[in-house]
Amino acid sequence: MDIVQMGAQLLSQKLGLQINEATIRSALSTLLGDGQGNVDLAGLASKMASSGELGNIVNSWLGDGANSPISAESLTGLMGEGPMADFAGSIGTDTGTAANGLAEVLPQLMDQSSSGGALLESVGGLGGLMGAAKSLLS
Repeated sequence: MDIVQMGAQLLSQKLGLQINEATIRSALSTLLGDGQGNVDLAGLASKMASSGELGNIVNSWLGDGANSPISAESLTGLMGEGPMADFAGSIGTDTGTAANGLAEVLPQLMDQSSSGGALLESVGGLGGLMGAAKSLLS
């Protein structure tokens, strides 16, 4: 199962919505990727690491320990209110509900995609992730 399919299933369950996979795939890829059906979790991890307070949260998702929670407010701040509202509208719910559901699902998606280090390796490990974050701040 690919990461977007997993996200669609988890988000549908969390929100109690019957969302077809094509709709959720499009919504997730627009919010978290290229808008063409792909989700860029490595890019999201770098963006979170560069935001300061979210760096420790994303590190917990990429590591082998427990996943730290992210608040819906922090996630909305990271993504932007407009994009989050567009995401919510495309899946047929309000912004707060969508942000809460995504805040519950995103740690699982990131954790699953980084299982075995694949996502972490794609950004050059924790050092690469932090280096990418520092370059965004410069």
